[in-house]
Amino acid sequence: MDWQYLYMNFDGRIARKDWWIGIAIIFVVSLVLSFLIGERGLVQFVIAIILFIAGLALHIKRFHDRGKSGWWVLVFLIPVIGFIWMIVEMGILEGDADANEYGPATTSMPAG
Repeated sequence: MDWQYLYMNFDGRIARKDWWIGIAIIFVVSLVLSFLIGERGLVQFVIAIILFIAGLALHIKRFHDRGKSGWWVLVFLIPVIGFIWMIVEMGILEGDADANEYGPATTSMPAG
């Protein structure tokens, strides 16, 4: 897996499987670091910002795979409905089968 592409690049597309893997890794890293560092201080704040940006990159690329603009991540800001919408839209529904304006069809993340 190309981790830099997965977490630091906002262009392109990722498949549903790669989105789930990426989200699971962010969740586990967040839990482990919260346990080790605690939930206070500048270090925790910096880690939270880094994980937020990584998650944002995942969500944007997943919306691109669905043929939608990355701005759709703002739907997540709607209480309750936003979370449900995001799980269905990104985690359950398939991406475009053919190439779209964001890149060629994908079944898995590019190697690298």
